[in-house]
Amino acid sequence: MNFKSLMAAVALSAVALAGPVAAQDKGTVGIAMPTKSSARWIADGDNIVKVLKDRGYETDLQYADDDIPNQLSQIENMVTKGVKVLVVASIDGTTLSDVLKQAADAGVKVIAYDRLIRDTPNVDYYATFDNFQVGVLQATSIMNGLKGREGKPLNIELFGGSPDDNNAYFFYDGAMSVLQPEIDKGNLVVASGQTGMDKVSTLRWDPAVAQARMDALLSAYYGDKHVDAVLSPYDGLSIGILSSVKGVGYGSGDMKMPVVSGQDAEVPSVKSILAGEQTATIFKDTRELAKVTADMVDALLSGKEPEVNDTKTYNNGVKVVPAYLLKPVIVDKSNWEEVLVGSGYYTKDQIQ
Repeated sequence: MNFKSLMAAVALSAVALAGPVAAQDKGTVGIAMPTKSSARWIADGDNIVKVLKDRGYETDLQYADDDIPNQLSQIENMVTKGVKVLVVASIDGTTLSDVLKQAADAGVKVIAYDRLIRDTPNVDYYATFDNFQVGVLQATSIMNGLKGREGKPLNIELFGGSPDDNNAYFFYDGAMSVLQPEIDKGNLVVASGQTGMDKVSTLRWDPAVAQARMDALLSAYYGDKHVDAVLSPYDGLSIGILSSVKGVGYGSGDMKMPVVSGQDAEVPSVKSILAGEQTATIFKDTRELAKVTADMVDALLSGKEPEVNDTKTYNNGVKVVPAYLLKPVIVDKSNWEEVLVGSGYYTKDQIQ
């Protein structure tokens, strides 16, 4: 082999070697999700993996089955394996301080995904929806659904999300910003008197817990009264609540179904809306949230500042976490096809 041929071979070898090395430079992103019990979180995981892989990243997606020690172990293992960024949808946002200190010590950046991580300086950014606005829209859907109902005052019961999920308080406070003035004016009455997250929260967003509580409320406070509306912060809880009210005759004869809100536009609840049971849900396009999260990953790993649109709202007890908030949308009988099918989130066959 002459000198020119030798140098050409060396150059080709260098190019061949550079290809895989360059492809590996983007590194691995660890994705910690809370549970597969909700279709919403499965969609979140799938969407993030797709977007990140399309952009050249490896991913390590783990679901923790709503088990806190399991999630802590999964995150610790991701750090040990050398992920470049952690995307964490926490089960309990107050339990991650120690493991995130390990991540920070290893130079790993942390993005809180949809649920704020509390009580630690070691969370860099937050990607979520406008959670206060979610609650506002849930209450708005209730007030819209009550239009034309005879008789004042109308009876409402309140359900909150899991007390270990920071979002649950934003959902509740947003809803009460609309409902409390109506309660104060006497247009709405909480017959049970149960208000405030300390009384209405639903641990782990468990539908069975919500159904049992609704059973108890109906038994104790609605023997001779009609429940006209129920604030539900999540579709899974709404299904449990609806099962409870249908179990005592609502939706048959002259017993109107109560107006019931929801969130996440899960298929069973969209079908329930079309069947005239659940009134509305709140759609949060997790494909867009995945893109925002991937944009944050890109920026962090290229030494740039991720784009945010909120630097005041989300104080985690140690710091204000810079956030990007996406807009939620009310979905009901009037617009489900346009919003959910028209956007390609679902096919019509999935719903009907």
